[in-house]
Amino acid sequence: MSPAAAARPADFDDFAASLLPPQPLWPVFDFSAPHLRHDPGPLNLSVALLDSAVAQGHGGDVMLYCGDAAWTYAQLLDRVRRIARVLADNLKVRPGQCVMLRSGNSPMLAACWLAVVRVGAIAVACSPMLRSQELAFIVDKLRIRCALCEASVAAELHPLLGNPWLESVTCFTPFGERAGDAQLDALLARAEPVPRWTETAADDIAAVVFSSGTTGTPKAVAHSHRNLLAACDCWRHPVPIAPGEVMCATSAMAFTYGLTSNLLYPLRFRASAVLLPKTTPELLLGAIERHRITALCTVPTVLHKLLPYLRDREMPTLAKYFSSGEALGPDLWHAWHAATGHRIVEGFGSSELVTRVLSPTAMGEPVGSVGKAVPGYTACILDEEDRVVPPGGRGFLGIRGPTGCRYLGDEERQRAFVRSGWNVTADVFEQDRDGCFWYVGRKDDIIVSSGYNIAAPEVERAIASHPSVLECAVVGVSDRDRGMVVRACIVLRAGHEACAATAHAIQEHVKATIAPYKYPRDVRFLVELPRTTSGKVERYKLRTI
Repeated sequence: MSPAAAARPADFDDFAASLLPPQPLWPVFDFSAPHLRHDPGPLNLSVALLDSAVAQGHGGDVMLYCGDAAWTYAQLLDRVRRIARVLADNLKVRPGQCVMLRSGNSPMLAACWLAVVRVGAIAVACSPMLRSQELAFIVDKLRIRCALCEASVAAELHPLLGNPWLESVTCFTPFGERAGDAQLDALLARAEPVPRWTETAADDIAAVVFSSGTTGTPKAVAHSHRNLLAACDCWRHPVPIAPGEVMCATSAMAFTYGLTSNLLYPLRFRASAVLLPKTTPELLLGAIERHRITALCTVPTVLHKLLPYLRDREMPTLAKYFSSGEALGPDLWHAWHAATGHRIVEGFGSSELVTRVLSPTAMGEPVGSVGKAVPGYTACILDEEDRVVPPGGRGFLGIRGPTGCRYLGDEERQRAFVRSGWNVTADVFEQDRDGCFWYVGRKDDIIVSSGYNIAAPEVERAIASHPSVLECAVVGVSDRDRGMVVRACIVLRAGHEACAATAHAIQEHVKATIAPYKYPRDVRFLVELPRTTSGKVERYKLRTI
């Protein structure tokens, strides 16, 4: 038993930790960079990010803006301490236990996430767009007993209270101030703050995020307190964020891009964060002007939507633009540069790696490249035999650094992602003679649309459950605004008409079955699916019909 494990409290719930892959299957975790040489002893991420900021004199600074609300660092800490009291005393949450968080971006979601980590539990944030069957998979996978949920999106969770694990769904409102409408709000009004926190080992799991897989079954990725802190300290290198800057991210905190950009990075840099419950050009531009946002973290889809609005708007404070989640494309980069005079810094990362691991600087690498390895990481191109390909070659991206893939309870996919100590993505890259990386495409059938990873088999199952569908196949096709969209190629049962009404009915059925963003925007009806002699669907043909 390791010293960290020996120090765990007697009531520690070790189920999630027991799902970690065997250590020989882990990637190489490299903390040797000067900015990553933290004390590997006890570390609680919530305390390292929030309590330390208040202790350093930032208590009166605004940490979170949302609508008309503005929470200072001190106010956020007070709310986190009160939620910690409720978690420990009322909900009996134990260290090591997974707690589901389900909400749109809001101050209360941020506070709940930090409070869960503060009491030594594991934060599992889930998109409010997920349906009951998707949430049931997460609950069963991690044996989740306790969920904190925004009241407006609780309906999909309540049916799960009858399953073997989920015991409570405790609701809150976005600002935690409507005690009559939500149980958590009411409990907070009476709760005394907990000044202390649970001492956790640096390598204890702090959060689990779910990443879509080619089989359609989401993959649970575990990240430790130390991993997440290191991700913050690596992210600051390509384009530094100074204390007092105002950041805004358009992604949901259920995803690592949204979690880090909306919460972890601003806390670590002593900046402010503007939370948007939903993203429209009007709301985003209004927030930029109102809060004098200096740094925007977003995806190409949002940038496309913003472009037409820039002719009549000035954004004098906004000078730092970060794009990730899908390929940006040179045309959009140049159009944005012409409209604003600023460069977009396009990076590459993944749920397994937490943060961007490839990135240009603000002034350097050629347009279209995703730059070089972020300081703290090592990147290379690998061939099919895991041999390093010299610059000028093409192959799979290999990454080593302070973060990496650890799938819970999924050794097969762990072996596929981690090879010879490298995190090996399904993404194909080229590296030029100057060491810059260029994205080529994906090996698997994950469809990246508007920054969301959509697994084709999951969409196929949802479509196939519609009574008019005999068989179907789903592929991703290029789209100017979204990067890719989901195309469904469908063979109908006898008696059903291949028409717009049928396509619409199938689309609505998918939206009601799985998260709405996964529905097929492009529906094609076929007499039969093209197949090889062995019976496999020739998906490449479906992309060109």
